[in-house]
Amino acid sequence: MPIQHLLLKGLPTAAIGTFLALFPIVNPFGAVPMFFALTSKYTGSERRMTELKVALFVIGILVFFLLVGRFVLSFFGISLPVLRIAGGLIVANAAWGMVTSKSRITDAEGDEAITKEDISFTPMAMPILAGPGSIGVVMGLAANGANDMLAYLGMIIGIAVLGLVVYLFLRLGGPLVQWLGPNAAGSINRIFGFLILAVAVQLIWDGISEFRT
Repeated sequence: MPIQHLLLKGLPTAAIGTFLALFPIVNPFGAVPMFFALTSKYTGSERRMTELKVALFVIGILVFFLLVGRFVLSFFGISLPVLRIAGGLIVANAAWGMVTSKSRITDAEGDEAITKEDISFTPMAMPILAGPGSIGVVMGLAANGANDMLAYLGMIIGIAVLGLVVYLFLRLGGPLVQWLGPNAAGSINRIFGFLILAVAVQLIWDGISEFRT
């Protein structure tokens, strides 16, 4: 098959699939209130630089685990069904926190973040955005769907687009959240949490089903 056909068929599918799998779990909308709370004392230029760094760190973290995911699973002897169940449990825990309005970070992490000069890597990029749930999904995608370089390239493009969306949410989300108000923003976040919880149940079910077959 000509390389042009492979590019048209393989890259968009891998990129779109990766983006759709990660977007509800990363949930950039839910991170906006935390970001603006942690950067309340920043100047405009400092906040813009932090927004860019957060997005780049999210891309870097997810691409790293995408590329090393298979090696990690092979080294520890972890099968894909086990990874799906473990990832599903982690995602379910994060989703339950969103549904019940529980913070993604611990009180100790929050207290440390308030006094940090740079919150772009921790806690914003990890664990708020690129946390254990999204890392587990990326590793599962790499183990299950990355069969050639084009698939990997498509997944990297999908992650890069996700990083761009994260940047846009952080850049433009403040006025939107203020306009919606805390109640509406909280309701939207809980809807995201319910959808992510459904994804988590599906991951666990798929893992159990593979054990049974």
